[in-house]
Amino acid sequence: MSRGVGVRFAGAIAALALGGLALCGTAQAQDAVQCRSPLETKDLEHAPVNFRERIAAGKPLKIVAIGSSSTSGAGASSSAASYPSQLEAELKNRLPGLPITVLNKGIGGEEAPQMVARFEADVIDEAPDLVLWQVGSNSVLRDHPTPGEVIRQGVERLKSSGADVVLINPQYAPKILVKPGIEQSVDTITATARDAEVGLFNRFAAMRSWHETDHVPFEHFITADGLHMNDWGYACVAKLVANAILDGTQLPPATAAAPVGAIKN
Repeated sequence: MSRGVGVRFAGAIAALALGGLALCGTAQAQDAVQCRSPLETKDLEHAPVNFRERIAAGKPLKIVAIGSSSTSGAGASSSAASYPSQLEAELKNRLPGLPITVLNKGIGGEEAPQMVARFEADVIDEAPDLVLWQVGSNSVLRDHPTPGEVIRQGVERLKSSGADVVLINPQYAPKILVKPGIEQSVDTITATARDAEVGLFNRFAAMRSWHETDHVPFEHFITADGLHMNDWGYACVAKLVANAILDGTQLPPATAAAPVGAIKN
């Protein structure tokens, strides 16, 4: 091997090593960031009572997560890294022995009317115990008013099927934050959940707390598109949703060794 080739070869190896170290450093930095739960996400205000009673009785649990791209898992490295998949894994870990299913019914690009139109086939026919409805993001992105009445009617339809309901509001992300309708959307969804007496997981507040209170850079939880979450972001949302829906739940004997109150974020 000539000296020039040897130098180039050594340089390439060094570059690969540095790249590997950079990737490793990024992964370690993300691992070092704690997934915290601000006060706004710890209390759903209206708890999923029937769902919690099923847990206390040791019965199987079925959850349907319906929404748009941040439910389907856009930005995740795989379908297993979406928030519904990670939520299922989180709940199975916390409730060992209970059969738990979380169905992902997210379709990218949809707004509330489109989601409501498929409630019958995608949600109600599945007979879930709990519905997690992520809504509002695409209305904000398209500068459409968040349709509070449509969401209210959708919630009532879900409740009439016997399922508990928790609404999930838009994500705190750069492409959302530049839109003038975001505050109106957050307020509308909050008011709708309160009026309909269903739970609200305040995803917007949770993610804002990561960035503004814990000083976590956007790139730690948002992908390069400035909108969708990455694996860490989805994992933290799944953990915080699990905290919120399980908070105060009486655990069956099979899971009593891991009380919810003792879980660390």
